[in-house]
Amino acid sequence: MEVIKIENLTKTYKTGNKVLNNLNLTVESGDIFSLLGVNGAGKSTLINILTTFINSTSGKACILGKDIKKEKNFVRRNISCVAQQISIDEHLSLRENMLFQSRLYKIDSAEAKKRIQYLIEAFELQQYEKYKISAYSGGIKRRLDIAMSMVSSPKILFLDEPTVGMDVESRRNMWKLINDIKQNFKTTIFLTTHYLEEADMLSDQICIIKNGRALVQDTPDNLRYYTDKNIIKVTLKSPKESYFIEEKLKNTDFIFNIRRENNSLILDTQNNEQNFYTVNKILMENRINYSGIEVSKPSLEDVFISLINDKEGGIQCGNREYILA
Repeated sequence: MEVIKIENLTKTYKTGNKVLNNLNLTVESGDIFSLLGVNGAGKSTLINILTTFINSTSGKACILGKDIKKEKNFVRRNISCVAQQISIDEHLSLRENMLFQSRLYKIDSAEAKKRIQYLIEAFELQQYEKYKISAYSGGIKRRLDIAMSMVSSPKILFLDEPTVGMDVESRRNMWKLINDIKQNFKTTIFLTTHYLEEADMLSDQICIIKNGRALVQDTPDNLRYYTDKNIIKVTLKSPKESYFIEEKLKNTDFIFNIRRENNSLILDTQNNEQNFYTVNKILMENRINYSGIEVSKPSLEDVFISLINDKEGGIQCGNREYILA
């Protein structure tokens, strides 16, 4: 079931800047949906439109089957949004912050207390109740911020770069929390992120946008087929040889890019089995000592960079074509 459907959505500001340009995408119920794009691609503008903070210029967006322009109150009752900036009042206690959130949604007092207690336990916040919020780490503040957003039992939760600025451990804890929300609360999650690993780990569906238009929408696994490139990794016994063999490989017409990682050369090549044997032949002809050579499918990062940097053409997906422009 589609819980978000966007058709030809356009947003042009008074300055003439067109941030969204006939954008089309859908989000299925219960999914974790990630929106990816470089800065200025239109991600935050789209969230602001879907959460009824601003209006689109043209096109249509529906949430839970309701037009967001005509049914704003319905939409607001059924969604919640956690912005990049943490929205906790540090003058209130943890429980008081959540109680305040319940009052904004006019939740019955007895019901609110039940929900708050359940969320405190579900989000493992019990141990922090005895401390002032000002003493919380950024990761715990973010956890509380998301717990507050769940007080209203939203059907859709918007997360705008939820792990920005976090260390690796805090980020992985947040990934677990997001997955728990999906599993335990059956909430659809719409998130934006700059961390491709995060999108790869969490998402059921990913949409990559550029200049306000959708380049492609698919599962993380399927996205790896949206480029005709493969990766050949050559592990050398001596890093000194990397410069010599790099010059030899540059003369080929099937290697797009070469980069070094420790004692290895990473080759971006066309998706052709023969290329592996050609690279192996070059290594042997030049008597290069290497300990390993392997072929791997592109990572999500490889696909993202390939699509974002593509200036023209299109991608066929089923019966749809995504224009790269």
